[in-house]
Amino acid sequence: MKKISAALLILFALVAFNPISQRTITGTVTSASDGSPIPGVSVILKGTKLSTSTDQNGKYTLGISSKGGVLVFSFIGYKTVEVPIGDHLIMDVKLEDDVTELQETIVTGYSQKRNVKTRAEKSIAKDYLKSEVAEAEYLYAPQIHQPNTEEYATISENGFHDVRKDPLSTFSIDVDKASYSNVRRFLNYGQRPPVDAVRIEELVNYFSYDYKQPVDEHPFAIHTEVSEAPWNKKHKLIHIGIQGREIPTDDLPPSNLVFLIDVSGSMDEPEKLPLVKQSFKMLVDKLRPQDHVAIVVYAGAAGKVLEPTPGNEKKKIISALDQLQAGGSTAGGEGLRLAYELAQQNYREKGNNRVIIATDGDFNVGESSNEEMEKLITEKRKDGIFLTVLGYGMGNYKDSKMEILADKGNGNYAYIDNISEARKTLVHEFGGTLFTIAKDVKLQLEFNPSKVKAYRLIGYENRLLKNEDFNNDKKDAGELGSGHTVTALYEVIPSGVKSEFFDVDDLKYQNNNTEAIRTYTNELFTIKFRYKKSDKEVSRLITHSLVDNQTPLFQTSDNFRWAASVAAFAMLLRESAYVNNFSFDEVTALAQGAKGKDEEGYRAEFINLTKSLGLISKR
Repeated sequence: MKKISAALLILFALVAFNPISQRTITGTVTSASDGSPIPGVSVILKGTKLSTSTDQNGKYTLGISSKGGVLVFSFIGYKTVEVPIGDHLIMDVKLEDDVTELQETIVTGYSQKRNVKTRAEKSIAKDYLKSEVAEAEYLYAPQIHQPNTEEYATISENGFHDVRKDPLSTFSIDVDKASYSNVRRFLNYGQRPPVDAVRIEELVNYFSYDYKQPVDEHPFAIHTEVSEAPWNKKHKLIHIGIQGREIPTDDLPPSNLVFLIDVSGSMDEPEKLPLVKQSFKMLVDKLRPQDHVAIVVYAGAAGKVLEPTPGNEKKKIISALDQLQAGGSTAGGEGLRLAYELAQQNYREKGNNRVIIATDGDFNVGESSNEEMEKLITEKRKDGIFLTVLGYGMGNYKDSKMEILADKGNGNYAYIDNISEARKTLVHEFGGTLFTIAKDVKLQLEFNPSKVKAYRLIGYENRLLKNEDFNNDKKDAGELGSGHTVTALYEVIPSGVKSEFFDVDDLKYQNNNTEAIRTYTNELFTIKFRYKKSDKEVSRLITHSLVDNQTPLFQTSDNFRWAASVAAFAMLLRESAYVNNFSFDEVTALAQGAKGKDEEGYRAEFINLTKSLGLISKR
């Protein structure tokens, strides 16, 4: 009895003096106008750093430390709502449309003024609750950055090419997705993104597509489709989809990873180093005993924080991450060299050897120029060590440098603006982000002049190749990861169609009525793919042709219509000359009819963005 009493007293003391008495609030957030669930809504306990966001079904779960308090619900395009908690454990909320506060910044363009607090201002991760109220997240509210010194490479939009003069179009695939999450960050802040921040192909490729898996010896399958262009009924839209073979995690080769983490002074902000650490913790949780991780950091100088450690020693790896602090200048070049040296020392034959760099791209000491970085990365990729680039932060973000690092390092590039994006990149897309199944993947299309008058590639402006580069195995191109999908779109003007976007007189001395053209008159184009296996240096060739069966837009696949809606959205943000008065409302309608499977809610989030911009454009 005395033992029981003593135990009860101890339990009473723990409860009485424990400052955190947890309870869990759950609920669903829907639109007051149509009752549809709203994913991505920020839910924050007012006056604290306790916060979460709604999932694809509009549902949320939040652990709080006491009774009482007020929950604040906010999302772009909706009125912010504050609801007293009282003794409630279930709190369902309806949000009403409201875009008046966002109108000025969205319509007038890229601005440093922020008139409204949005989800992005509250979506920067600190740490998960280390209690049984799992899944709830502590989130910081980021600081306002003045002045803005972000850098983006200039993009000149692809125009139409005359098939008679230039029948070939050649480019490299691109699996980067950074532009979409970066654009979303701007919009969530109530700002229109700079036009050069909008890379159309990265917005299109942010989403997964329901392509069939390959069934032959090649590591990817090819899918093509053609119909009318939604924004110009006189034009055709060609859809090219590539599906990488999905390799089960247990069958993936062992990994030799080096985390290269920027701990310079510019990373000393809540949405940078704290979010970096949490991101890598999620990746560590996915690692297997056969995988190894080392950690290198750089600030005023570079240093090794963790020797190569097996993936099942997770506490040791996480402890090393927890000890990281920011301060000093940015010796990025020195950090890259040390990381590559460490990866080379622990090289795994037939394994996944990769450096993963996390930074805001603000290199200002050492090898800081884009040209020097490009040379360093190009040299090291020849050793079979690939590179993944994870970008963080805002205000001084250097997108142009980040993109170069990934392109030249046989790797990929993602922008991490919140913990959900980190989970998408490093957990849900784990295989595609880290495991390359095909490298130097190039495409070359030859258009049939009896069917096509002119064509333009939508996006991929910085992935264009010379036609002679297609057969040159020394020319670097893009990489494809396990399970990755890649989508490319061409807008074409059919032969005999007059278009305001392409008006060229007939040629006097050219004659396209050859026997060869008449023989293949039903083919719209022939597409050729070249790729190398991840451990080979000689390319393989695949050839595929497409016949236009005059399929109406409404009969096309969800893949076709979804990609078209995202491309139109991106063209509107880029103020494209070719979007032809297409509206955000029309983007929304097209996307809603092609939503398809959306288990993670990424497509629903996109639709909500288009709805908000549609409402704003009417004001």
